Amino acid sequence: MITRRVSAVGLAALALVVTGGVREAAAQAPAGQSAAIAERTVWYFYKVRWGFQEEFVALFKKNHLPVLKAQQEAGRMSSVRAFAPTNHGDGRADWTFAVAITFPSVAAMSSPSNEDAIVKRLYPDQATFKKEEQRRFEILDAHWDVPLNELDLK
Repeated sequence: MITRRVSAVGLAALALVVTGGVREAAAQAPAGQSAAIAERTVWYFYKVRWGFQEEFVALFKKNHLPVLKAQQEAGRMSSVRAFAPTNHGDGRADWTFAVAITFPSVAAMSSPSNEDAIVKRLYPDQATFKKEEQRRFEILDAHWDVPLNELDLK
């Protein structure tokens, strides 16, 4: 079942959290991490206030997803996927929306996002954009990012 898989992945992501945020490309990998795995995935978790999930998703799709897609088209990201639990309270109920972004390498993950330039290009009406982004974060109870290190368990 997809929900169980997403919950398991979410739990694994929380268990493998990298303390201190994104590590520099030259940082030593944790024991057991495969040096052959170049890609890096970051899970972005959001806990949306009860009753505001549809509004949050609409604002995310309108204002943030195009920025992520522009970074993907530029080659900084190799995939952007979004998830929501099938049922509220299913598995770990501490998140209601998650985005998994895969970067082709640690260097790509650590590189400048150019987000400000992308936002200015995509949204000429900066006042509306900023107001809607503020609203997107007002309806959150929590948000956290989890950079992952894939382990070679062979």
